Amino acid sequence: MLFIATLIAIIGYAGATWLQWQRLSSPDSGQRNLIRALGLGAFVIHGYAVYKVLHYPEGIDLGTFPVGSFIAWVVVGILLISSLRQKLDNLFIGAFPMAAITAALSAFGPDTGDHRLYSGGLVVHILLSLLAYSIFTLATLQALLLSRQELSLKHHHTRGLVASLPPLQIMERLLFEMLWCGFILLSVSLVTGFIFVEDLFAQHLVHKTLLSIIAWLVYAILLAGRAFLGWRSQTAVRWTLGGFILLMLAFFGSKIVIEMVFNGQPPAP
Repeated sequence: MLFIATLIAIIGYAGATWLQWQRLSSPDSGQRNLIRALGLGAFVIHGYAVYKVLHYPEGIDLGTFPVGSFIAWVVVGILLISSLRQKLDNLFIGAFPMAAITAALSAFGPDTGDHRLYSGGLVVHILLSLLAYSIFTLATLQALLLSRQELSLKHHHTRGLVASLPPLQIMERLLFEMLWCGFILLSVSLVTGFIFVEDLFAQHLVHKTLLSIIAWLVYAILLAGRAFLGWRSQTAVRWTLGGFILLMLAFFGSKIVIEMVFNGQPPAP
């Protein structure tokens, strides 16, 4: 059932992505409802697949592939809801393929995770972290669109993707709304980590902790620069991408090293 559900979700995401790409040349083609319906259907089936790859009788699998699939699933869910009030449909072009790829890797890839039970406080910390990563993933996709839009407008290329985007000011506002939301979640996640994780600076967690703190500082500087110095456009894009790279290295970099190099077990002290 997991394989069948994953294949159906992949097909749904692929179809919705193709239709959204076609909409770039004709935004008023009337396909928006069909795209959202396909995306929603794939999202629901993907949710079943995420549940199956995360939950085992002996505990939860927080390996790289299952967690990556979960984050992509959350990103799609947030995007589908947010698109009801904001013109965010073009983000589907990045979010849907990402969800399809991570779903395939989690279902068909190797099981490198370590299944275990977690305390309630630790589950809260993990969920907050994953929500923060999801929001920052959306913000990064938004930053890439913003960068493409600004460069195209400077060169007077106003067809295709750029023509279907909201005005530049609205795109910037949406970006910083996402950044503030992700920053708050990341801040609370770090606080709960210090409370519920026994030793955040243990040998197998030190890189993750330090990189997460540095990423938090990058986002804090960006938001302060926006508030006090009026940072915008390409400056905001560069800082957003820098923070996201640090955050992904913190989470997936450390997990890949532990899972692939140390076979799922943290190195001995």
